[in-house]
Amino acid sequence: MPQVSLSTLVAQVRSGESLVSFPTDTVPALGVRPDRADLVFAAKQRNLDKPLILMAATIAELWLYVTGSPAERQHWQQIAEQYLPGALTLVLPASDRVPPTMNPTQPTTIGVRVPHHPVAIAILAQTGALATTSANRSGQPALQTMAEIAVAFPQVFTLLPSEEEALVPTDRAPQPSGVASTVIRWTGKDWEILRQGAVRLEREG
Repeated sequence: MPQVSLSTLVAQVRSGESLVSFPTDTVPALGVRPDRADLVFAAKQRNLDKPLILMAATIAELWLYVTGSPAERQHWQQIAEQYLPGALTLVLPASDRVPPTMNPTQPTTIGVRVPHHPVAIAILAQTGALATTSANRSGQPALQTMAEIAVAFPQVFTLLPSEEEALVPTDRAPQPSGVASTVIRWTGKDWEILRQGAVRLEREG
């Protein structure tokens, strides 16, 4: 697994030819330019009916990839401000900016999230939103360490340890929960929990 500088990692993502891996607040992620989501499906041997998640550095950037009424957007904004950055993925109606390859069997929706981790945010701030998923072969447990990921995905780029240390000192680095994000889908009227993960949604009313 090539360990590179932040600038080189960003360049590899922008090229559209490489997968990258980086820590998040839940489990380590595999990421790629959204229009090259096919690389993730191939690397993970993942079925096309399992969509990827769009991660971005800010909530505002996520809204470019979804579409809804002003009232819906206001509601989504309230939920996002309450839980993001954090371990909550919102499945929302996709805008035409979302490449169909991210969700081949249901391209009208997209899962979006802002991770609560300084390394992930630093990378996403420079690459723009990425198509992401957990770093593991499909059907197997999520890999938790860079050493495990290096064995499973030797072609994937990651940051040099010294580069991560520059972004966040080791003694202050947040500890990933090891639990995947909670996934909720907007039904048009309310939220449906698709996967219960690290976040417990506070029900209104």
